[in-house]
Amino acid sequence: MARTKAEEFSELLKAVADPTRLQILAMIAKSDQKEACVCNLTGPLRLSQPTISHHLKKLSEVGIINRERRGTWVWYSLNTERWGQIAKLFS
Repeated sequence: MARTKAEEFSELLKAVADPTRLQILAMIAKSDQKEACVCNLTGPLRLSQPTISHHLKKLSEVGIINRERRGTWVWYSLNTERWGQIAKLFS
């Protein structure tokens, strides 16, 4: 693996290695629609909207989740292509 690719994956894995972010990813993956907005996460995680938004931004920056604005809300879903790259890394 080239150094630049290793650095890219390192940043991705650092972003995912946070317990709250792992919880967020699991909640998105297990949701009926395979997506969530901040409003779906504040109650179960018992965290404020700004805190959850911060974590979602970090996950979005490394491409592990997709974001889609619908009206006043932003909905997040898993980026399956990016997850495939992670799986390939460890296979």
